[in-house]
Amino acid sequence: MIRGGDIAKGTVLLIKNAPYLVVEREFVNPGKGTAFARVKMKNLKDGSVLTQTIKTPDMVEDAVVDTVQGQYQYSDGENYIFMDTTSFETINVPTSLNENLKYYLKEGEEYPILIFNEEAIDVKIPQKMVFIVAESENYVKGDTVSGATKPIITETGLTVRVPLFIKQDEKIMVNTESNEYVERVNS
Repeated sequence: MIRGGDIAKGTVLLIKNAPYLVVEREFVNPGKGTAFARVKMKNLKDGSVLTQTIKTPDMVEDAVVDTVQGQYQYSDGENYIFMDTTSFETINVPTSLNENLKYYLKEGEEYPILIFNEEAIDVKIPQKMVFIVAESENYVKGDTVSGATKPIITETGLTVRVPLFIKQDEKIMVNTESNEYVERVNS
């Protein structure tokens, strides 16, 4: 159990027997009455969003969620297949949990996997990732406008808008929360 005032972003709460990840938390201390936290949560099983107001002295049940490191192997269409890097067991993460995950998973890379009641419920993707530009159109010199962008496709199939100077086979960093170009990576 956790007090309403102790809930922070990233906390996992158990509501109606489902794990909810706190994605936003706003603390409100009105002039009269009890302080409370306005909490926006994402259901880790079905992706639905719930907003709830919890008084700071109230107790809420927090979920026991384990994290294991998994090395991404492949997707069979129904599941993303990972190998637990400690026990070498196979972990199946249903693709229905997050269809867009396929754009961020790279074969052989390791990712933290959230486990609730002995079943995988989510894969944590880094906030910034490096991708190789697989498809890019060339532009004509002098055809530029300040801040002009073009769409490219990464090696995982993700479409990102980048500045015109980015070419095929270059590495770029992408913010995975907004799918926005961050910078060109030289290596």
